[in-house]
Amino acid sequence: MDFEQDNNRTQPVCGSSESLSMAAKSRKGIGWKIFWGIVLALSVLANIVLFIMLIGVIAAFAAGQQETFSEEIIRDGPRTAKIAVINVQGIIDGEQAEDVYGQIKSAKEDKHVKGLILRVNSPGGMISGSDQICHEIIRYREKEEKPVVAFMQSVAASGGYYVSVPCDKIVAEPTAITGSVGVIAGHFVLQELLEEKLGVQPAIVKSGEKKDWPSPFKPFTDEQRQYIQDKLITPAYERFVQVVVDGREELAIADVKRLADGSIYGAQEALDEKLIDKIGYLDEAIEEVKSLAEIAKARVVEYRRPFSFVDVFGSYSRNLLKIDKTTLYEFTTPQVMYLWSLY
Repeated sequence: MDFEQDNNRTQPVCGSSESLSMAAKSRKGIGWKIFWGIVLALSVLANIVLFIMLIGVIAAFAAGQQETFSEEIIRDGPRTAKIAVINVQGIIDGEQAEDVYGQIKSAKEDKHVKGLILRVNSPGGMISGSDQICHEIIRYREKEEKPVVAFMQSVAASGGYYVSVPCDKIVAEPTAITGSVGVIAGHFVLQELLEEKLGVQPAIVKSGEKKDWPSPFKPFTDEQRQYIQDKLITPAYERFVQVVVDGREELAIADVKRLADGSIYGAQEALDEKLIDKIGYLDEAIEEVKSLAEIAKARVVEYRRPFSFVDVFGSYSRNLLKIDKTTLYEFTTPQVMYLWSLY
């Protein structure tokens, strides 16, 4: 009996030892899981940090290289005599003006460039962007004392014509559309949508009667329309007319004002009205530059920005940012433009 009792007493002890061993193993397993969980979390965090740093490095690199253009040959010729093609494509805005500035800067830094071709395919756009490009063309001609020939493709209307007139000569393709000398402004009126459809009433506090003219919350009054005409449209129109007069010596101011009613002109009509100098293609524009620069042969090049990943990330982020205040501002504020309104 004693022996059996001893046996019975020892069995629970053996069972307890086994349970303790299993518990220890379980705790050890949980400990390893926690450890590897922490390692995994740190690894993910480190990768996120490295990715952000990589984007930052790319952005910094791109910011330092944003004025760098690659040179592409479009007509072969001697390396010591180049004609650079400067492209103005699409709607003219601040970014377009900066791009043209960078292209002209590249041409200035190349001592072998003997002249420029301003290749224009644009219906125009913002007044400030058009004027900045015009200014850069004039400054290049004056400081570098080298010829610039405008070459019109497809459409070079309104602001597209504005940037062409300071050039020494203008060559247009037979199918090109130009002219549209004038100014246009407009904005959306949200009164009916907000008040009648949504029941939203605007609350405005202003320092003077004209502070919110024109308002996106009500249509123009006759007085407001005249105010915009006098303050914005007329000065911009007069400047456009003067730029054409300065650039087209064949035309008197009365001739320019007769043509500056917003009308568009085909190439032949533009030639007849002395808005352009010649109908032709890129090769004719090249010959004009060679003649003005007094060179027999030339290598024709154009400048292009190298592809950058920041172009993708940057444009995406810019578009996200513009879908708020900027877009609302553009919709509700008059945009005074040198723009052919078909676009």
